[in-house]
Amino acid sequence: NASMLHETIKEGIKDAMKAKDAVRLETLRGVSSAMTNELVAKNKTPQDILSDEESLAVITRLAKQRKDSISQYRAGGREDLAADEEAQLAILEAFLPTLMSREEIMPIAIAKKEELGVTDKTKAGQLTGALMKDLKGKADGGLVKEVVESLF
Repeated sequence: NASMLHETIKEGIKDAMKAKDAVRLETLRGVSSAMTNELVAKNKTPQDILSDEESLAVITRLAKQRKDSISQYRAGGREDLAADEEAQLAILEAFLPTLMSREEIMPIAIAKKEELGVTDKTKAGQLTGALMKDLKGKADGGLVKEVVESLF
């Protein structure tokens, strides 16, 4: 199953160039270059294609960087820069699966807590770890942690 996502990004760059969509072009070029770096880091050639799972990991990492930048810019009162980052984040998030909401995570967390027999806060980390393994790529780590903390 060759990565459709990696190819989609490459096509997206061509489309953005034709449409003269600067923000989309810049964002997708960033994704493409991060994918190339990922290939090189895995001792593959830049001509190789990442699996969808690897591609999603790269895009998720870039989205997290955007989120971090947005909060830093906001803290510094730079709404203009935060807005630029948000525009890029929206483009990145379109490629990511929709992450689970707190309401969706809660019952899974409660079931896992019972399954593991976790009764006190000292084992919260263990519970969070087990949930993250189950929900990898489906839920935001910070939100999973919040849900777990709310159970104690």
